[in-house]
Amino acid sequence: MQEKEALMADSLLSYIALAMILFSIGFLGVIARKNIFIVYMSIELMLNAINLIFIALGRYYESMQPQVIALIIIAIAAAEAAVFLSLIVVLYRKKKSLNSDVFNVLNQKDAAHE
Repeated sequence: MQEKEALMADSLLSYIALAMILFSIGFLGVIARKNIFIVYMSIELMLNAINLIFIALGRYYESMQPQVIALIIIAIAAAEAAVFLSLIVVLYRKKKSLNSDVFNVLNQKDAAHE
């Protein structure tokens, strides 16, 4: 029985390490990239890393609660995807670029001049 628990603990640590790597890659993508679509994909990667941790913890503790939270995060990510992609389309039509430096559209002073 202890061998199974040790194997599960090693497996949990592996999943958490993988999730940390994925979250770090996503965080670097948000910080370092200028393309707004890449920033969006990095945010999705970070959400999936969090889901991976929730699923691994649910499996380790044999509980459904973290898995339910992961499903809620997936539903929120789907709604966020619809809003974010529509925002990308509107901003691209207005500025003809996906570079995040040109998006001062939401700035109050900039909107008054246009």
